[in-house]
Parts: sequence; C-alpha cells; structure tokens
Amino acid sequence: MRVLVTRPETQGAELCKQIERMGGFALHYPLIDISFPTIQAADSAHFCQSDIIIAVSQYAVLGLEHYLNRTSVCAPKQAIYLGVGQKTAHELSKLVQQNVNYPSISDSEHLLALPELAQISGQVVTILRGNGGRELIYEQLTKRGAYVQYLETYQRQYRSFDKQALEHWQDSKIDTLVVTSGEQLEYLLSQVPESNHDWLRQHQLLVPSERIANLAMTQGFNNVTNTQGASNSTLFAALQRLKTGLNNDEQK
Repeated sequence: MRVLVTRPETQGAELCKQIERMGGFALHYPLIDISFPTIQAADSAHFCQSDIIIAVSQYAVLGLEHYLNRTSVCAPKQAIYLGVGQKTAHELSKLVQQNVNYPSISDSEHLLALPELAQISGQVVTILRGNGGRELIYEQLTKRGAYVQYLETYQRQYRSFDKQALEHWQDSKIDTLVVTSGEQLEYLLSQVPESNHDWLRQHQLLVPSERIANLAMTQGFNNVTNTQGASNSTLFAALQRLKTGLNNDEQK
C-alpha cells in the first residue's frame, strides 16, 4: 500500500507515521494551510448568547481554544455542545468542560438527526467552522426556526500546487489517496492537468463521508471508500482493512 495523504498540518504527518509503522509507504502533501483569524466583538457576543454550539472539525475547536486563550471570553455554561465527529466532540469537551454529543456517523446529515436539534425553533445556534463549508447544517437549522450564525475560528488557504509533485507521486507508485473534504478533492482535480485525471481516478480514494464519496463518484472515481469519519484513527482503521483485503487477495 502506497498512500498519498493530503490532510494538513500535524494530523496529516501523524497519519503518515501510522501508515509507515504498519509497513506501508506514505507521502504527505497538504493541499491547504490553517491559520487562526481575529474574531470580531459582535461574533463573540453571539457566541456567548448561544443555546447550541456545534463544532464541525478539530480545527474549529483548536481555533476556539486559541481565541479563548487570548481573550477574557468564556464558553457559555448553559449551552448544549455538539460535535460532528467523536474526536471533535472529545476535544471540544476537554476545552469547555461540558458533555458534548456527536452522531454515530460523522457527517452533517447524521448530526442533523441528533435529538438535541429536533425542536430548536427560536434558539440561538453557533456553528464553529473555517472559512466556508457546512452550509447544509446552517440551511436545515434555519428551516427549523433557529437563529444560526457561523463563527469562523480558523481559515483554510489553498497551497500553490507544485507541478513536480505529480511526477513524484507517479514515480513513487502511489495507489491510494486520502482526501478529507470535498473542497480539497475539487482543488486537487483543478490543479492536476486534465491529461492526468484518468491516472488519478484509478486510485483507491478514502473520504470521510457519504456526501464526499458521492462527489468523488460524479468526478469519475470508481474505487471510493467512505470511512464514515475524518479522525486519524478512523482513517487508519479503514486503511488497515484495505491492506488486509489486498493481502488476502494476493494469497488466493
């Protein structure tokens, strides 16, 4: 198994180490950089008045931690806290010292099915996210009568694509891709020359949700695995299952 990991920062580097420890080969090529912006006073006030606070990723929690550490703002004790995935919920719980619920499958659709979001008319909801994304949560909660606002606790900036990277991937005989957002998948396809799209699409692709899996298939990927979560432990477990399946096939 020869894996290209596109997730950013230390999470991507750590996943590569896990892959190598199980005997695989991994290349780390982040598609985005993460930074933490200054949060405006008006956004801070809305956050403090929230009835429900939803974190969409671990970076959203990390950005909130940066903000709380730099200011006198405290996370509201009366709020209900939710995370899109287990790891995100765990990190948020440590930060705010509150119980944080999360869906069994880590995506927007299953988050929206949580009982805490069933009857929310008139409630104030803050979605912790980066610059863009998770519009489905906003749209559905607004339809249910909630007052919803985003709090952008971190920002994603796409990296300039190194054209020589593609040659390196090909020379390294990459056969598996890990892409953790639909935006990153679309950016990857936009940067790789169209003449190489067939080469890219023949790879095994791991993505964290059904929505991104469907997007990948509409883009021509045929070997798509929905890992049902974006944590490193979930991604690594999926890679282990794939590796075991490949070994079993070779032994037949």
